[in-house]
Amino acid sequence: MDLNVDLGESFGRYILGNDAEIMKYITSANIACGFHAGDPMVMKKTVKLAKENNVAVGAHVVYMINRALVEDA
Repeated sequence: MDLNVDLGESFGRYILGNDAEIMKYITSANIACGFHAGDPMVMKKTVKLAKENNVAVGAHVVYMINRALVEDA
């Protein structure tokens, strides 16, 4: 069984969640890739935490949606 969590969503001085604590209990993590959440320093720190805890890493990407297309639907 794979227990997967979205992590690395803090940015700048804003801390969201407790990535270091939850990392102890999961087997894989999707790391926020910026834009909606996360920043380069948070991404680097979160990947390092995952490596230290033998947690597999994936990307938590965001696809931009053209707002005009959504509003016209």
